[in-house]
Amino acid sequence: MPDLEFLLIGGLAALIGAVVQGSVGLGVGLVATPVVTMLFPSLMPGSILVMALVLPVATLAQEFRHAELRGIGWAFAGRLAGTPLGAWLVAVVPDRALGIMIGLIVLAALAATSWSREVPRNRGTLSAAGLISGTTGTASGIGGPPIALLYQRESGPAVRATLAVFFVVGALLSLATLAAAGQLPARQVVAGLELLPFVLAGFLLSGPLRRYLDAGRLRLALLIVVGTSAVVLIVRNLI
Repeated sequence: MPDLEFLLIGGLAALIGAVVQGSVGLGVGLVATPVVTMLFPSLMPGSILVMALVLPVATLAQEFRHAELRGIGWAFAGRLAGTPLGAWLVAVVPDRALGIMIGLIVLAALAATSWSREVPRNRGTLSAAGLISGTTGTASGIGGPPIALLYQRESGPAVRATLAVFFVVGALLSLATLAAAGQLPARQVVAGLELLPFVLAGFLLSGPLRRYLDAGRLRLALLIVVGTSAVVLIVRNLI
């Protein structure tokens, strides 16, 4: 029987995260990861990666035609290189140090992109974002910010659909790599599956917010979500 405390607390975090991701394009890992890591550390990062695999499928069912597939291929190449590094970090770096490091990386990327008039999106930046995403996503379940920041000026459907494609492939790659490295206990996978009803409910609830943000408000919301997640991750690991 699923642990009731995990379902109540983890489920609420997954629900809120799914509402955010359903409207902004990322969020389920950003919201749920700090909660699960703090209260149920033995379930990380596999439980978050399972959610990160399923939720984007719902997005693609609605908005796949808006996905920018040509450029995202370079990000996949970077993710492929970064994923083994993330699995290695899970095995050798203490949890607190890893959380602080990932939070600082996200903040640095946020500062570099949000203060620029235009974020260049080319083979180099896409590959670099994919590399960072593969490392942080495999190590912590938070891999969306580097890619999201490159697409922050696109339309809402384009941001969500492109991120969804990246998340599906990236989560599969991270799960497979962790399993091959012996860092994916079955309990983590089961825990992620237990939270899926909350994830899907959150996605359904995100519809009104998605329409509101698509009216010229998505970029600000995206930057707020990314920045808040990084600060929370750092503070949590400093306490």
